[in-house]
Amino acid sequence: QVFTFNKVEIRVQPSVKVKNGAPMSIICHADISKNTDFQLKHNFTIFKDGKLVFMTVSDKEDARYEIPVAKSSDTGDYECTVKADGKLSFTNSVYVWVAGMTKPILTADKKEVLEGEVVKLRCDLPEEVPPLEFFFRKIKTNSAPKEKRVPEQNRNFSEVEYYVEEGDNILQFDCFGKRQVRSGWESSQHSNKTLVTVKEPFIKPTLTTRPSSNVTEGDQIEFECSTVVAQMRDIEIILQKNRTILNSVQDKKFLKYSTVATQEDSGEYLCKVEQGAVSKTTKRNVFVSELFPKPTLSASKTKLDESKDLILSCSINGFRKANFSIVRKSSTGDILLESSRVLVKKVNVNDTGSYTCKAEVKGIVKESKPVRINVYAPVSKPTLSVVSGSPEVVLGKPLQLICRSVMGTPPITFTFYKGDDIKKNVTNDTYATFLDEDIGLNDNGGYKCDARNNHSSGVKTSNILNVTVIVPIRDASLGSVPYGEVEVGSDTAFLCSVKEGSWPIDFKFFKKTDREVLLHEVREYSDRTIWHKKTMKRKDTGTYYCMASNRASVDVKSRPITISVILAAWQKGVIAAFVLTAMAGAGTVALWWFLRKKKK
Repeated sequence: QVFTFNKVEIRVQPSVKVKNGAPMSIICHADISKNTDFQLKHNFTIFKDGKLVFMTVSDKEDARYEIPVAKSSDTGDYECTVKADGKLSFTNSVYVWVAGMTKPILTADKKEVLEGEVVKLRCDLPEEVPPLEFFFRKIKTNSAPKEKRVPEQNRNFSEVEYYVEEGDNILQFDCFGKRQVRSGWESSQHSNKTLVTVKEPFIKPTLTTRPSSNVTEGDQIEFECSTVVAQMRDIEIILQKNRTILNSVQDKKFLKYSTVATQEDSGEYLCKVEQGAVSKTTKRNVFVSELFPKPTLSASKTKLDESKDLILSCSINGFRKANFSIVRKSSTGDILLESSRVLVKKVNVNDTGSYTCKAEVKGIVKESKPVRINVYAPVSKPTLSVVSGSPEVVLGKPLQLICRSVMGTPPITFTFYKGDDIKKNVTNDTYATFLDEDIGLNDNGGYKCDARNNHSSGVKTSNILNVTVIVPIRDASLGSVPYGEVEVGSDTAFLCSVKEGSWPIDFKFFKKTDREVLLHEVREYSDRTIWHKKTMKRKDTGTYYCMASNRASVDVKSRPITISVILAAWQKGVIAAFVLTAMAGAGTVALWWFLRKKKK
């Protein structure tokens, strides 16, 4: 008994696209060739998206997987395997699309709610398989629906909560679902519409003013805010102007607030009633007419010398019957100076500050704009000095000066002069500095400074400051007499000189060994110095150099010179005579020895 699989194929009836709710059949067909006509058992297995959905054993070459009512969850890739007598064959996969989704079912936990409460909705797609997306809609008359999207990965239903807002009267809700298919997204029909009736927990408040909304400064004005409440529980009434809360009550149906009207009370008032999450408001505009204008404070002068008279007067344009007072402003509060329209006083520097006047009519107090009064003490004669302390500067280095005035009311303006030229103006409290970066060789004096403030005494000038310019040392050189070779026992003169440098100059002479040895130092009011070294010895052979410095604090080193200490001429003659004598003695001995040997 020999057989072979020619082909195994899978077919879908009526087609690979089936309408939701229609019947559908998945047919697996095995095409087999046999050498004789014998009976063969076939094991048919049908898979959807890799999962087993149907299995049968038959001696026929066809197997049918019947789905009487196709659902969107039947969408997927189908394939079939056939096994017979140890042999196995399988089909290619076929994608089947069940088009359309079932209609969802929407339920609400309440049919009647109060404003501020929450409605909980549930949308079911019982015949669909997740993942799904649910869309809930809140529908109001004459407004666009408010939609919420909720993805569900593991459930075929979803739940949401909707807050019931002020003004929601009759609400309708519905929902629909979506699922993702190979060609994109597929949507269900909209569910049944669910009706929810909304009731008000309280009515919009009423805001009234007495005697009216137009009053005059000094009048008593009363506000009353009221509402009608369904349940007197956790209710609050608040009266506001701009963002400021003026009054509030709890668990009452009305609120009252009264005050003496001022111009600042003009504006929009807000009555707000709150209960839980519900809030309702009413607005009302109030206009307060001016009883009298703000007073004006005038001063005889705003800048005065100390010990001078200051006159302050307070007035109201077109209005004289008022209680006046003049005060000085302070960080700790107003200081009353005079309970009248005019103040006259001799001032000192402590009277500098801001002054206002106040006017009171019918309990309404108004204050003028502040007037700034400045009282000045004269500046003292300034002192000019160098910041570093010493009245000198190194050529090419900057010079910083400070001008200081011990007495005088700030601000003080300082002016720096170099010769007759103005170099800088600085306004400060008690001192100012000036940096002169252009120091020349001839800048040896002529600095001064002025100080002045708003006192009528005018300018004070410092003494002239003379500054010494220190020229740094340049090009030190060393020479000697004799130069190069010196006889033992003789004297040597070393000359160290500089090309340029301010006096006095410190000269130092060194000999180089394995370390530097200071031999001689001296301070000279000259550009050169001579050092006489007595009785040179052989050990004085070596390298010498000198170093020069002044108040510029820069050490300048010369090039080194080499000194060789040699024997004197008479010393050389003595040594030669000694050598010749020794040689003559040696010759005589040799001759005697030779003649003696010859006789023998």
